[in-house]
Amino acid sequence: MYPDPTICRVGDTYYLATSSFEYFPGAPIFRSDDLTSWTQIGHILTRRSQFRHAEGGPSQGIYGSTLRHHDGRFWFVTTNANEYEAGQLIFSAPDAAGPWSDPVYVPAAVGIDPDLAWDGDRCYLTWKRLSFSEGDLELVQAVIDLSTGEIGPVVQVWQGAGMTAPEGPHLYHVGEYWYLLLAEGGTERGHTVTVARSPHPSGPFEPSPDNPVFTHRSSGHPVQNAGHADLVETTDGDWAAVYLGVRSRGSIPGFHVLGRETFLAGVSWVDGWPVFDETRYQLGPADHAFEDDFSATVLDQRWVVAGGEPSNTVSVRPDGGLEFARAWRVGADLLCVRPRDLRWSAEADAEGDAALVLRIDDRHWYGVVVRDGVGRVEARIGDLDQTRGAVPVDDSVTLRIEAVSPGSLTVPLGHAGPDDIVLAIESSGTRHQLARLDGRYLSSEVASGFTGRMLALGSPSGEGVVRAVRYRPIGD
Repeated sequence: MYPDPTICRVGDTYYLATSSFEYFPGAPIFRSDDLTSWTQIGHILTRRSQFRHAEGGPSQGIYGSTLRHHDGRFWFVTTNANEYEAGQLIFSAPDAAGPWSDPVYVPAAVGIDPDLAWDGDRCYLTWKRLSFSEGDLELVQAVIDLSTGEIGPVVQVWQGAGMTAPEGPHLYHVGEYWYLLLAEGGTERGHTVTVARSPHPSGPFEPSPDNPVFTHRSSGHPVQNAGHADLVETTDGDWAAVYLGVRSRGSIPGFHVLGRETFLAGVSWVDGWPVFDETRYQLGPADHAFEDDFSATVLDQRWVVAGGEPSNTVSVRPDGGLEFARAWRVGADLLCVRPRDLRWSAEADAEGDAALVLRIDDRHWYGVVVRDGVGRVEARIGDLDQTRGAVPVDDSVTLRIEAVSPGSLTVPLGHAGPDDIVLAIESSGTRHQLARLDGRYLSSEVASGFTGRMLALGSPSGEGVVRAVRYRPIGD
């Protein structure tokens, strides 16, 4: 779940940030020397003064953004859907690893997907005007004072190639033209990248004759929903693009479970237009395995919380391990980490009342839960709650969840979802498999929204302790 990627280069180093919605810390940021190997260097939003939280459901919070570097400083502009009417938020820092400033608000620019581009000393803010009640409005632009958030007259720019949901504008000055790159078709199966150009940053814009210039729609490509791209000039004078996509699996219509992810393509300029080249970069398999015994006083940056914050959810015990501030009732009571593979195994060593949960939101989750000396599987799918299995267990147990290949064939010979979720518990050296559940019910196609699955730790009473967590990818 690293959607809406935005990228910039400073010298020989590339920086990339993504949206994060309700999860905090927010807006993870990464660094790379070669575009193919990335290291997370932190989060842009690490203080509540930067990311105000309001009561709301999933897929709120931090939306699509733009990361740029200008005049010795990094700039990040984004939308916080929890305070939507406050307009866009602008952050800056001398170092991409932070600390980043508190936001400068742009109250006259209500909408989503803001972009910053400079023409000399003049900075242009381009964004999508949108109302959650009225729907799509228009793509607009204004000159902005970054120190105050004040903007000049608002003008319409190119409204896209005629597809639904034109959004995600990014403006670039390449050669003699200004290029306006858009996402169109919605962030679902019809997602595309389109482009237009003009001698002036505000247009009028001439659309590419080859629009959409990039898409996977109506194809059998294993990555679907491709779009929302951002371009960067490479150190050798070539160009590249990062974009979001999903890996759907299982029976029709296909189910994606890891949320929207970030992908990489090369870009060539042909007759003055960008042409995407998906074969330019070769990425080998990544090893996302990790172990965490919570012996450090500070949590690893992989851990986040939905609608809350780690420091209010858990604390690290002096002898190692996590204890919980309160009983698990909602997402803010759970400490979460992204599973980053299609097939994986995770386990948590726990004492007392504890839970290992696979969730998309508060209405879609499966969990292995120990309560009062009994281990069981608890599941919620929409308005339906179910309990499976019940075994007496010791005070110290290992909770396990695995995402494995489905046991059924796909339609019409079966009903396979993207995977099966195996939930088990080990006590006194004996492993008890408590349930094997259909993974499609923990997919974005069922739960809806812009996020994906999270592995989560919690306690049904607030009295449990998690000593260690282990995660590893597994083969089919």
